[in-house]
Amino acid sequence: MTKTSTCIYHSLVMSWYIFLNYYISQSGGERQKSKLFQNGGQWKYLTLLNLLLQAVFYGVTCLDDVLKRVTRKKDVKFITAFRDLLFTTLAFPISTFVFLSFWALYLYDRELVYPKILDGIFPGWLNHAMHTSIWPLSLVEFFLRPHHYLSKTKGLTLLAVSSLAYIGRVLWIYSETGTWVYPVFAKLSPVGLAVFFSLSYILTASIYLLGEKLNHLKWGDIMQTRRQKQK
Repeated sequence: MTKTSTCIYHSLVMSWYIFLNYYISQSGGERQKSKLFQNGGQWKYLTLLNLLLQAVFYGVTCLDDVLKRVTRKKDVKFITAFRDLLFTTLAFPISTFVFLSFWALYLYDRELVYPKILDGIFPGWLNHAMHTSIWPLSLVEFFLRPHHYLSKTKGLTLLAVSSLAYIGRVLWIYSETGTWVYPVFAKLSPVGLAVFFSLSYILTASIYLLGEKLNHLKWGDIMQTRRQKQK
């Protein structure tokens, strides 16, 4: 894709995620939303946090596109670095994790993650917008431009901190309200929860490493040349 096409594409995807965040905040009746978003609000759900994250990421990406065209530079150091940090450590790993974990649990027993009652609040297309299209949209980014990855230690550490922050919020909400964010957690013992959270991080870390591999396979030579020039 040309730079102009890439800029237009990013603008459209950013608009799509902004629309989704707005639509979800307005969808359903007040009574339905109050029940769904009580005990922690809508930001207790990783799915909705991911939609907000994607909107922020594509917003930064659009800003990066525009600044590059205005300044006619290949990189706008701080913005480009922040864009790559968001994508590599959060946007791609989390969107892929949401996609994989949601559909695995949904196909096993949808009541564990997306009870049928939600069909009366969210239409079918919105379910796929929240849990399906997020992955291919994120995957496309690997083919549009190269991304700088931090060292594995730093990248996986940032990912671990983000994971622990969300797990901490889930546990805090349960301690305050006695209600789990997702029904699947209520089915698990304390040991089962520890295993579930540990496996979730291992999966997310594996996705991070997969992203690094995909980026290298597509852009390895270009990234190596950039590092040599920076030195």
